[in-house]
Amino acid sequence: MKTTDATLQPATEPAGTRPGPGPEITVWAPSAEHVEIEWSLDDQAAQRSSMEPKGDGWWRWEAPAAPADSTAYPCLDYGFRLDGGDVTPDPRSAWQPHGVHGESRWFDATQHTWRDATWAGPQHGEGVLGAVVYELHVGTFTPEGTLDAAQRRLHHLVELGVDVVELMPVASWPGRWNWGYDGVGPWAVDDEYDGPAALQRFVDACHGLGLGVCLDVVYNHLGPVGNYLSRFGPYFSDTHPTPWGSGFNLDGPGSLHVRRWMVDNALRWFADFHVDALRLDAVHELKDDSRQHLLAQLADEVAALSARLGRPLDLIAESDLNDPRTVTPTADGGLGMDAQWDDDIHHALHVTLTGETQAYYGDFAGHCRALPDGGPLAVLAKTLTKAFLHDGQWSTFRGAQWGAPVDRHSVDGRRFLAYLQTHDQVGNRARGDRISSLVTPGRQAIGAALYLLGPFTPMVFMGEEWAATTPFQFFTDFGEPAMQRAVTEGRRREFEAHGWAAEDVPDPQDEQTYRRSQLDWAELHEGPHARMFGWYRELIALRRKEFDLGNGSLESIDVDFDEADGWLVVRRGAHRIVANLAHSRWTVPLDAEPESVVLAWEPEQTRLRGRGVHLPPFTAAVVRMTPANGHSVAR
Repeated sequence: MKTTDATLQPATEPAGTRPGPGPEITVWAPSAEHVEIEWSLDDQAAQRSSMEPKGDGWWRWEAPAAPADSTAYPCLDYGFRLDGGDVTPDPRSAWQPHGVHGESRWFDATQHTWRDATWAGPQHGEGVLGAVVYELHVGTFTPEGTLDAAQRRLHHLVELGVDVVELMPVASWPGRWNWGYDGVGPWAVDDEYDGPAALQRFVDACHGLGLGVCLDVVYNHLGPVGNYLSRFGPYFSDTHPTPWGSGFNLDGPGSLHVRRWMVDNALRWFADFHVDALRLDAVHELKDDSRQHLLAQLADEVAALSARLGRPLDLIAESDLNDPRTVTPTADGGLGMDAQWDDDIHHALHVTLTGETQAYYGDFAGHCRALPDGGPLAVLAKTLTKAFLHDGQWSTFRGAQWGAPVDRHSVDGRRFLAYLQTHDQVGNRARGDRISSLVTPGRQAIGAALYLLGPFTPMVFMGEEWAATTPFQFFTDFGEPAMQRAVTEGRRREFEAHGWAAEDVPDPQDEQTYRRSQLDWAELHEGPHARMFGWYRELIALRRKEFDLGNGSLESIDVDFDEADGWLVVRRGAHRIVANLAHSRWTVPLDAEPESVVLAWEPEQTRLRGRGVHLPPFTAAVVRMTPANGHSVAR
């Protein structure tokens, strides 16, 4: 049951009433002969203490007890010296208030008094599948760029109809702002976002409003600055290289503890921070030849934790493999992910709406080996009904046979996330331009209708719902001059190769690149932006109201289209999502007699005509069909 602020109940006993003994600090450093901890309480002079070996490469130290009159443990900052070396942050640090190179700060996750005792999970306990997900970057979601500031905007998401908020990575990174994928402290919440306690407050507030929380985590690599893991043990291996360098050691000597470092991290977000789902970045780069793949191990352990906590916990993968095994349960030989991002759906929508065919968009324009006789509408029809374009056919931009088919009869379409925009698909364009800057509002309205009312789990990217004019550009804040130059010059070389002038590519290190990417909330209430917001809100409400438009059955969806005339109709039970993609008005034919227009981008100009619906150019409508003998006419 969803709760409101008025019905939230505090915990039975407030946390933190007794300080208790000092915390135990442990670290895995199997090659070290001697480990010291350098520590201080409440900014007093730093002290050093030897750590005690526990066996199997682990070391421990117990901090002094808190003063008897304390109600909470004092502020404890610490770092490790391995065999007399420099002070190094904790590989499992929850908090890095002094930056990625500084000391760690101990964080007591039990101090927060949770108010979500009645929270059963997203969608009243059904979990993430089929939920409306909203991806946001904390630093650009508000001018303040903090979790507390984002919390104050949650009522907007409730009004929109969102079920789950997906946060881009919050792990500690170098500098003041970052997308989060340069993080080097995966156990921490960056201090620019106000640290780990702020994440607990944010999740608690979301649950109070009926919103689930998905956290984007990065286990495939660490950023280039502030990564000290190799000092501690064999975290990395050259056996499986990645685009970022050496891959994590998931199957070599010492890998048991590396895997535990990752799995324990995931379990902690669920248990100590009450998040409802994790989005796992680029899992295809987690190379693992073990008998049980890391992802399968993670899936099984998360399922066990879910049973203990009594609420659904979901894992959403980003994978480039187009392999249904990713979302196949571990009991059936799969990797056990609950869902995965589906870029093929995005690419098909993008090409259909924009006409762009450069780079990987080329295959999605049709006339490729995957669909030798089709155009962009044929590609879109395939992805809307079969999830992947590349499901075993040749991928031109990869230069290989790619993917495997999805069984429409047994696989729930809600296991695939569909979207018109994501941080990647916007931010990895040279100028970070959104779909709303590339197409007319009517074309965006078509794209929104097709993915929000499809059989997949839809995901909205922040600001998309009001056609935000602010871009989402790639930004970093590295302090090292060599890294600054490498990022700026590398970004410009990358896009110069695609025909962009270097001066037209925003400098990631320029503060204004970050500032330009912050949403302008004043736009939300302006005419065209308010209209787009209303369209998204009505589509989401319709999805929730009508079972036909919210279920994940792939075998019950069909798509009719005409490449030459430029129209497409998605058949979903008793409803038809109709799109006129032509440059002129058109009466789009339907498979049976329509009953009414339920929703239209241009309602005054949309008319039913016999067995068709007349639409202005580049607009969409949702039509309900006339029941036949008391039953739906859907096929």
